[in-house]
Amino acid sequence: MTVDRDLITRKLLLIARDLEELREIASSDVDHFRGDRRDQAVVERYLERMIGRTIDVNFHLITETGHAPPADYHASFIRLADLGVLDAEFARRIARAAGLRNRLVHEYEDIDPRRVFEALQSAFKDLPIYLRRIDEYVTRAST
Repeated sequence: MTVDRDLITRKLLLIARDLEELREIASSDVDHFRGDRRDQAVVERYLERMIGRTIDVNFHLITETGHAPPADYHASFIRLADLGVLDAEFARRIARAAGLRNRLVHEYEDIDPRRVFEALQSAFKDLPIYLRRIDEYVTRAST
């Protein structure tokens, strides 16, 4: 089995591009965000896409390196820590995004705009780290 570097690179670039699209909204304050339903919808959709892509990357890296697929999306981040791709504390922190993704996709409950805004702020902190760590891992694995 082989990691598809082109696939991973494409997904990472799409995540980075989507994150950049949200920069202006992320720089607003939470009260403005809570009052703007359009911004809320935009952020929810972009978060859903970005988190979905991280999960795709996780599953690809795990399965294409010969490991069994994780039990769920949350576990995919934890498994990357087990494989030395992410550090354990960071993996536990970013794994929480899987729960948000599920709530957004399946509309399990009303989505609290304040929590979405907090998730957006976390995305700006965590996704660049995730992107860098995945890129470093794929670069090491392909040399």
